[in-house]
Amino acid sequence: MLTKKQLDLLDFINKRVQRDGVPPSFDEMKEALDLRSKSGIHRLITALEERGFIRRLAHRARALEIVKLPESLGGAPTVAGFTPRVIDGDAAPRPAQAQRLEVANVFELPLMGKIAAGMPIEAMENPAPVAVPGAMVRSGAEHYALEVNGDSMIEAGINNGDVVVIRETSVADAGDIVVALVDGQNATLKYFRRQGDMIALEPANAAHQTQVYPEHRVKVQGKLVGLIRTY
Repeated sequence: MLTKKQLDLLDFINKRVQRDGVPPSFDEMKEALDLRSKSGIHRLITALEERGFIRRLAHRARALEIVKLPESLGGAPTVAGFTPRVIDGDAAPRPAQAQRLEVANVFELPLMGKIAAGMPIEAMENPAPVAVPGAMVRSGAEHYALEVNGDSMIEAGINNGDVVVIRETSVADAGDIVVALVDGQNATLKYFRRQGDMIALEPANAAHQTQVYPEHRVKVQGKLVGLIRTY
């Protein structure tokens, strides 16, 4: 038995797919159900999955299958009278036993400010939310986002204006791209290297020099785990 909110969400998704051929976004679901955050939508989708109405596709973070509809929405326990349609990105519909939906699996992380991909600058400001794909976020770990300011990491594919997703950690291996806090006040995004009892913060741009500091002056605050670019 579904709650009213669960039924409303399933009904809304089904109607939008029937009307537009594509599922609604999480923001559209949130607005339609008058919820204050997308986390409520995640909980409703999980509940629908647990009750057998929706199934998550293995190895597809953004895809769900609607397996059946309740009788109140025109379905039946045997899915009699329900003709599934496949929605798989821009691909042409193909036969299937269930209805496939692309639904964003999105997490909101705090955007902590700008970080230098050049010389170190102060990085932490008042947090603001930024939506990131769930595939970038590891369960049980803390994450945050930073906007890149500078060009010293362009040869690693990190450009000025990109948003980087950082997993909090104080430990790094040689070659990791890290957020390094220098002298307790300035943060920078660089490759992490050890040179004896010194720490080298290495750029990915031949026009910039590697900065080398005594180990006690550098504190790792996180590792790069994802990147978001807007065109």
